[in-house]
This record gives sequence, structure tokens and C-alpha cells, in this order.
Amino acid sequence: MTDTSTPSTEETTAATAESTGTEETKKSESVASDSDLFRQSEIAADYVEGLLDILDYDGDIDELVSAGRPMVEVVGGRLQPLVGQRGATLEALQELTRLAIFRATGSPSRLLLDIGGYRATRRKELTAVARNAVEKVKEHGDAVRLEPMSAFERKCVHDVVNAIAGVESESEGVEPNRRIVVRPAE
Repeated sequence: MTDTSTPSTEETTAATAESTGTEETKKSESVASDSDLFRQSEIAADYVEGLLDILDYDGDIDELVSAGRPMVEVVGGRLQPLVGQRGATLEALQELTRLAIFRATGSPSRLLLDIGGYRATRRKELTAVARNAVEKVKEHGDAVRLEPMSAFERKCVHDVVNAIAGVESESEGVEPNRRIVVRPAE
């Protein structure tokens, strides 16, 4: 048997309140998302500050959210040992900090940790490497394999190559020997 009656005012009001509540929940989830990201950066900053204290390093810590990612930047003198050779120590500290966030929140994080402006400097270097590879590909028409890079470094190179017409890039290999190949676009 099919109910063909019209809904009562109470039913209509309840349905409207329910849908409005759903919309409000969606809005609060997006707001909560930004606050969750900032909370992740706060957890990371506290963790990094604890490490700096243990190691007896001085540094100013900035926590922020940029491009939908939590970020922590440490600036100050005498921080190079925390970056390590080609950023290896920085990558390890970033992973440890992500684990600290996971332990505190129960969810994985895409935190980006920078120490002493290393990532900004490295991004400029990688831009030059990518442009040089693109020039070689365009000049000779052969694929160019770059040296193995971290995920951050590969993303920087991919971003540069993808912005230039006539070439493409892809990653190949297995960590820690994963590298980018730049080739003419098909």
C-alpha cells in the first residue's frame, strides 16, 4: 500500500532541520579541517621544540597551514646538522614528526617540515635542474634520467616539467633510488 498523503508541518519542519543540520555539519567539517591542520602543526611544533631542547639547539619555530598542508618552519643559526647531507636528516625528522602527529590524532599527516630555509633553497636548485633537463630533451630529443631524489624533490621537478609544453616526466625505480625521467611528450 502506498502513502499518498502530504507530509504534516511537523514532518516538513523535521526534514528541513535534518537537511540544514547536514549542511551545517558539512560546513563545520570543512572548518574543522582547517583547524585540524593547524592542530597538526601545533603538535608538530611542540614535538620539534622538544627535540631542539634535547639536542640543545636554538631556533624559532613557526607553525602554519599552507596549501592545505600543516607546516612547521625552524629558523636560526647552527641548524645545518638537523638538515644533514642533501636533506636526509630533515626527511627523517619530518617522518618522526608525522609519527608524533599520528600518535596524538590517530590520523596520518602530510606535514611539511623545513629547517633553516633548506626546502626553499633546494626548490630553487631543483627548478634549475629541471629546466636544464628540459633543454637537453628539447635539444637532443632523448630522455634524460636525473639522479635519485626524495619525494619532495621529485614533486618540485615534476611541477616545473609539467608547466613546460613539449616534455613530460615520470618517476621510476624504488626508494631510495627513485628518480625522474624527462622525455619528449608523446
